[in-house]
Amino acid sequence: MAMTTTTSTTLIIGGELGLCFNPNNNDDRRHGSLFFLFLSADRSSSPPPPPPHHRSLLLLCPPRLIIIRPTNEDALSSPSASLTCTTALLPPSRGRPRMDVTRKEALWINNNRFNPHWVRARLPVKLQFQQRKPSAFSTPRGSGRLVRMEQVWQEFFSDPSQWWDNRLTKKSPKHPDFKHRGTLESLWVDGWLNPPWVKEKMASMTLGHTKSGDGLRSRVPDSFCNGDKLSKLCEEGRLKEALHMLKLMVQQTTEPPIHSYVCLLKGCSRRKALAEGKQVHALIVQSVLDSNIFLANTLVHMYSKCGSLLHAHKVFSNMPQHNVYSWTAIISAYADSGEVEEAVNLFQKMQETGLAPDKVLFVVVLKACASLAGLEQGRQLHSEIIKRGFQSDVVVGSTLVNMYAKCGCTQDARELFDNMSERNVVSWNAMIVGYAQNGLGKEALALYEQMKQEGMQPNNVTFVLLLKACASLAALEQGKQLHSEIIKKGFQSDLVVCSTLVDMYAKCGCTEDARELFDNMSERNVVSWNAMIVGYVQNGLGKEALALYEQMKQEGMQPNNVTFVLLLKACANLAALEQGKQLHSEIIKRGFQSDVVVGNTLVDMYAKCGCTEDARELFDNMSERDVVSWNAMIAGYAQNGLGKEALALFEQMQGEGTKPDEVTYISVLSACAHSGLVDQGRYVFDSMCKNHGVTPTKKHYACMGDLLGRAGCLADAELFINKMPIQPHSVVWMTLLGAARNHGHVEIGRRAFDHVVKLEPKNAAPYVLLSNIYAAAGMKDELAKVRNEMKEAGVKKVPGCSWIEVDNQLHALL
Repeated sequence: MAMTTTTSTTLIIGGELGLCFNPNNNDDRRHGSLFFLFLSADRSSSPPPPPPHHRSLLLLCPPRLIIIRPTNEDALSSPSASLTCTTALLPPSRGRPRMDVTRKEALWINNNRFNPHWVRARLPVKLQFQQRKPSAFSTPRGSGRLVRMEQVWQEFFSDPSQWWDNRLTKKSPKHPDFKHRGTLESLWVDGWLNPPWVKEKMASMTLGHTKSGDGLRSRVPDSFCNGDKLSKLCEEGRLKEALHMLKLMVQQTTEPPIHSYVCLLKGCSRRKALAEGKQVHALIVQSVLDSNIFLANTLVHMYSKCGSLLHAHKVFSNMPQHNVYSWTAIISAYADSGEVEEAVNLFQKMQETGLAPDKVLFVVVLKACASLAGLEQGRQLHSEIIKRGFQSDVVVGSTLVNMYAKCGCTQDARELFDNMSERNVVSWNAMIVGYAQNGLGKEALALYEQMKQEGMQPNNVTFVLLLKACASLAALEQGKQLHSEIIKKGFQSDLVVCSTLVDMYAKCGCTEDARELFDNMSERNVVSWNAMIVGYVQNGLGKEALALYEQMKQEGMQPNNVTFVLLLKACANLAALEQGKQLHSEIIKRGFQSDVVVGNTLVDMYAKCGCTEDARELFDNMSERDVVSWNAMIAGYAQNGLGKEALALFEQMQGEGTKPDEVTYISVLSACAHSGLVDQGRYVFDSMCKNHGVTPTKKHYACMGDLLGRAGCLADAELFINKMPIQPHSVVWMTLLGAARNHGHVEIGRRAFDHVVKLEPKNAAPYVLLSNIYAAAGMKDELAKVRNEMKEAGVKKVPGCSWIEVDNQLHALL
C-alpha cells in the first residue's frame, strides 16, 4: 500500500536556465531513467535557449517526482529565478513509474541519439531542494515505520475534520479508510502497522462525528447524492443493506438528501416490503422531514403498494397541505384496494377544495367509475376533461373508451373511439375488449380487420382478447386464422397467448387440438394447466381432467384455488364422491379451505353427490359466506328433492341480511318444482318482482312451467307460457313436453313438440319424448309418423351413458 506526500521548497537557479537532479543516498536510479515531462507547453519549434513559456516542468527520477513551476511570467528569463518545487514519492514499479498526468510528452537526459547538442550545456546547474517530510511507508523497515504510523494517527485524532472518511464508499479493502485532504496521506483502521491504542480510540468515534464533537468530513453524502450505491442496492432488492446505509447517513452532521429516502421507499414499493418501509418512515420522522410534501406523497404510494390502506390514509390525513399528486396517491390507493366508491368520493372532496385535477388523476378516477359501472359519474368526468382540454390525450381517450364500454355503452365508446385524433394499440385494445365483454365478439373481430387495414400492429394483448372473443363465439375457423397470425408475428412463445389458444380450442370442442398444443408448449405455468383442465370439464371429459391433474402433480406444478374449483366441478358432474373427498383433503393441506370460492364449490360437489348433510355441515362452518354460498346450498337441496329445507334456508338467508339474486330464485323455484310446492312457488315468483325488484328471465319462466307441469296443471302451464312477456325459448316448451309425457297428455304434448322443433330442428329429445307419449297412448300410427319425421330430418339419438365409481376408478356404462 503506497503512500504519497508532497512538500514545497524554493529553488535558486543561477546563470543559464538549466536543471540538474542531485539525488541523495535514499534515491535509487535502478527504477528507470531520468527524464523531463513538459505539461501545458506550447509546441514551439523555436531554437535554444528553451522558451520561457513552459508553464510547468516535471522532473522525474524514480522514486522521486519533482514539479517545478515559475513564480511569475518572467521567471524563466531571469538569470536568478525563484521557483516553487513540489516533490512527491512515487511507488516503485517494474516498468514505467506511475504518474497522474494529462499530457504524455517526455524527454530523457541521456538520449544522445535525439537530444540537441546544447542540452548538456544547459543542464549542469545545481538544483538544491529541502528534504520533504517522509511518509510512514517511505521510512525504512523497522521501528521507524511504527513510529511514523503512530505520528500519523496522532495527527488524525488531533484534527479529524481534515480527513476524508471513505469507510462506506470504498469498493475494495485495499482502498484507505481515511485520507488527508491536503497531503493525501492514507490510513487503514485494520492496518498491520497501527498502534494498539487505535482501535480503542476508534470505538469512541461514530461515522460523521466524535464524542468530543470533532467532525469527520465524510464523502458519503456526495456519493449518495448521485444515487450510486443506495440506488444500486434498491434495484437489486437488497433493502436491508440500503436501510442500514440510510441509518448511517442520518447520523451524519449533514442530512442525507431527499432522494435517498425516495429511492428506498420506491424499492420498498416494488418489493412490497412493508416492514422496511415503516423503518424508512421512522427515519423520516426522526429527521423532521415528515412535513415534506414530496416525501409524504411517496409514503402514501409505498403504503398503498404494500397493501396497508390504513397507514396510507393516516399519512395523507397528517399532511399539512395537499397537492394534486397527494390526492392522486390516496385515490389510487383506494382504487387499487377495491374501495372504488371511496376513491370516487375522495375525488369529489378534492374538487371541493378548488384544486384542479391533472390527466393522471382523471385516468385513475375513470378506471374507478368503470369498475363501479358508474355511467353518470363517468359522463361528468368526461365533461370536466373537455373543459380542461385533456380530450386529445391518447391515454385519457383510451380510458374513456374503456369506461363507456364497461358501462355497457358500446355505441358511445365506438363514437368516441372513431373521433380520437390519435390512436395507439392500447386504444384499439380498449375498444376490442369492450366489444368482447358485452358479448359482441363479431364486432371485435371486425374491428381487428380494420386495425390491420390502418396499419396498426397488434400486440400480445390484442391476440389474447381476440382469442377470447373466438372462444365465446365458438368461432373455430377464425381462431385458427388468428393462430396462424400469432405464429407469423412471433407470439407463439408467449405464455399467456399459448394458454389462451389452448382455452380457445377447448371451448370450440377441439380438445385433441388443445391437448396437442398444450403438450408442445415449451413453458407451462398453472394457468396453462387450468386452461386444459377447464377445456376437459366444459366438454364433459371429467375423467380426463382428473387424469391431467395427476400428471400435473407428477411434474411438480403447484395447483392454485382455480385448479381445485375446476376439479371439484368435474367430480360433481361425475358424482365421483371419493375423488372429491381426496381433493377436499388436499385443499385443507394447501390452506385453501378458507377461500370462499373453493368452499362454495365444495358445497356444490357434496350436494350433487347426494351428501346434503356433509354439504350443510361444510356450509355452516364457512368463515365467510356470500350469495353464491347460499345459492349452492339451496340448489343442493333442490336437486335432492328437499324443497322444505330449501325454503327454510331461503328464509334464513333473508333473515341474515343477504339479498337474493336471480340465481337464488331459480334454485328456490326448482326446489318447489321438485317437491310439488305449487303455492309456495307461486308466492316466491310473485315476490321476486314486487319485493326484491328481480326481473324474471327465461329460466325463471321455465322453472314456473316445470313447477305447474310436474304438479299436473298442464293447462295452467301452457297458459302461463303463452302469456310470457318475452318469447319462450326451447327449454320452456321442453319442460311442458316432459310434463305432458309424465301425465300422458297427447294434445298439449303435440303442441309443445311443434314449438320445440321450430326452435331446435336438430334436437332428438323432442322426438323421443313425443314417441313415448304416443307409445304410452297406444297410437302406433302416430308413433310411426314421428319416427319417419325424425329420419327425414336427419336427427339421430345420441346414446346415453352412466358413470359408476369402483375402487376410486370411474367407469362408463353405455
